Amino acid sequence: MNYSQAEKYLNSFTNYELILGITYAQPGYSLKHVEELLNRMGNPQLAARTIHIAGTKGKGSVAAMIAQVLSASGYKTGRYTSPHLHNLRERINIDGSSIPEAEFAAAMAEVKPFIESMKQDTTFRQLTYFEALTALAFAYFQKKRVDFQVLEVGLGGRLDATNVARPVVCIITSISLDHTQILGNSLEEIAREKAGIIKSGCWVVLSPQPEEAASVISNICREKEAKVVQVGKDVTWRKIGGDLHHQSLVIESRTSKYQVNIPLLGDFQLENAATAVAVLEILVSMGFAISTAHIAQGLAQVKWPGRFQILQQHPTVLVDGAHNVASMKRLVNNIKAYFAHKRIVLVFGTSCDKDIPGIINELVPLSPQVIITQASHSRAAPIPTLVAEFSKRGIEPETKETVTEAISRALSLANRTDVICVTGSLFVVAEALDYFSVG
Repeated sequence: MNYSQAEKYLNSFTNYELILGITYAQPGYSLKHVEELLNRMGNPQLAARTIHIAGTKGKGSVAAMIAQVLSASGYKTGRYTSPHLHNLRERINIDGSSIPEAEFAAAMAEVKPFIESMKQDTTFRQLTYFEALTALAFAYFQKKRVDFQVLEVGLGGRLDATNVARPVVCIITSISLDHTQILGNSLEEIAREKAGIIKSGCWVVLSPQPEEAASVISNICREKEAKVVQVGKDVTWRKIGGDLHHQSLVIESRTSKYQVNIPLLGDFQLENAATAVAVLEILVSMGFAISTAHIAQGLAQVKWPGRFQILQQHPTVLVDGAHNVASMKRLVNNIKAYFAHKRIVLVFGTSCDKDIPGIINELVPLSPQVIITQASHSRAAPIPTLVAEFSKRGIEPETKETVTEAISRALSLANRTDVICVTGSLFVVAEALDYFSVG
């Protein structure tokens, strides 16, 4: 099996990232079929120490930070995240390198017979694309003998394919309303799904949460007798400097203080860095050799593109994958903080399953000049739908059929002192990164 054959085989499974599938709503949906597949494979998910991350925002950034520090500390570290920006292989990463094509194909060839045997067993439902890919990731990490695997939940937590590992630390980053048609219409319901990753007696690191989510998670932690570290209470942070390339901050726990630099912008990344340090401190308490110097080194080297990332200046081009109301509110606040009184040219496209009116409401105070577009993705919201929402709010946008055309138009409109902001979807941001050849 070569790489294209492996990718074609993976694409033969139903991919709920491309369609508005509500798998969780199916009666009797469970992880028994995934557990059975992995059991037949020899349970590769149990081979490495696991850090498991759920939440609405910040999961990927926290995963990247923790993995980078673990690698800097000399531990071979696998990282499994989603979605990808450019290439499927980005999702499966060891010590900063994506899985090579040949090794992806070899891993798929090893996993395929087990998947095929499951297909013959009518007592189990068919696997999804994400489940098959997750099994491949576990098999690859086992074969490469990683010391740690840092796993980002794909969707929710309780019924996510990653929720078959046994984590040494669970993390729940900030929760807000997203994927409501699948996870629930309230913060309480969504928090219950995310907290489904918490295992009995394990450590849990909680990023700052809305009160409705915090109470649900706290109750579940008590039921599971989990040991909890709260970011914002037990571990705090304060920004001490920064520019358009990095931020400096001090992170304080009950026992230690860290002064670190991160090459990521936005106030949310300060919270994510504090969350990562809280996790790393727990690992130190377990006896793992992670020094203050390793933490500083790893955080200084972290890469996580597409999140409040500046691609060029004069004019400034900013990309951010914000795609729900809470993340768009944060983006707008950060634009005001970094670029006060600048004219904003907005390139905007989003997915059709998002709270489009709510997202656009957050953008209106910027008084932007707007160019509407759509990513080449099956879930992209139709351009007329977005135009109508901006028009209702007194903003008459231009339209361009592709992200490339929209960015070209924005560059022609912008003066040297203006800010072009590309946002609304990671799919739109990925195409912007391709446009500027940044990855």
